[in-house]
Amino acid sequence: MSYKTNDTAIILFDGVCNFCNASVNFIIAHDKKNHFKFAAIQSKTGEELLKKYNIDESITDSAVLIENNKSYIKSTAVLRITKHLNGLYPLLYIFIIIPTFIRDGVYDFISRNRYKWFGKKESCMIPTEEMKSKFIF
Repeated sequence: MSYKTNDTAIILFDGVCNFCNASVNFIIAHDKKNHFKFAAIQSKTGEELLKKYNIDESITDSAVLIENNKSYIKSTAVLRITKHLNGLYPLLYIFIIIPTFIRDGVYDFISRNRYKWFGKKESCMIPTEEMKSKFIF
């Protein structure tokens, strides 16, 4: 691997999911401190990181955060991401007090229906030239 996970927070996302791709674009727009890098779960990098952190893709296939050499999945990943966004989004982290099984229940419901509600692409998104520096290939 040509990147260091202790230097950068990495978000693994479902590269063929329209909702996930829109979420990546949203995070990039609100990540003014350039805290995050991105990789599709389906990419070689994504597969290597899933293996390195012993993350079972059957448990989560849509959002993984790797930060400070620790991995976070589902709602915990999403809430930890909000802590680093500009504006009022860090206030959403207060929802971490809700028990994980409730938060992840909502997360799983959205995750199960994301293709039906938002559609999916035939292949992973290709970042624009301006966005390429935010991605790990």
